[in-house]
Amino acid sequence: GMISLQQVAPQDIEAESFRIIERELGPTAFAPDEFAVVRRIIHATGDFSFAETLRFHPQAVEAGLAAIRAGRNILVDVGMAAAGVSAHLLAPFGGRVLCRVGEPETAALARANNTTRSDAAMTRATGDNIGIVAIGNAPTALLKVMDLIERRLLAPNLVIGVPVGFVNAAESKEMLAAKNYPFITALGRKGGTPVAVAAVNALLRLA
Repeated sequence: GMISLQQVAPQDIEAESFRIIERELGPTAFAPDEFAVVRRIIHATGDFSFAETLRFHPQAVEAGLAAIRAGRNILVDVGMAAAGVSAHLLAPFGGRVLCRVGEPETAALARANNTTRSDAAMTRATGDNIGIVAIGNAPTALLKVMDLIERRLLAPNLVIGVPVGFVNAAESKEMLAAKNYPFITALGRKGGTPVAVAAVNALLRLA
């Protein structure tokens, strides 16, 4: 049969997408602010399974908003995430998006310590006034962040840990979901940089 396309004004496309998501999901157990994050993640991925797998610490959204409003920085694991976070929404609060994975010093530290560059990048960010850590790609980065927090070398308000993949991704997220500090995670294999970015941008809009 013929494909019929909806006529939607450019500025209304996102709103219409959100209406479709809300209609297809029906009622959920998420608090309204959490739902804003869930909705943007589904919007970014087209994947409704995140409504089942996303887990929020009870203070997660509140902690993320506090970090943004305090002008603290957002640490991400890959350049694609740095590109995706809305700089113009963050700028008025005074924070910046930091990604250290591609820096020569990070590669040197990784070689010296025989770790991944993702691991070394997190270590190099301990003095960077990090309020939110957002990891969508590298389980080793999430494992290192949890280690740095345990050792009191990093004190973010919120950890968004949604690495995608098959080696230690699900395990690292299960570990995060058991923490008593604020987190947002997605249990299982699914995740990814678009999920981490959507979560951060949802928080920036709420702020």
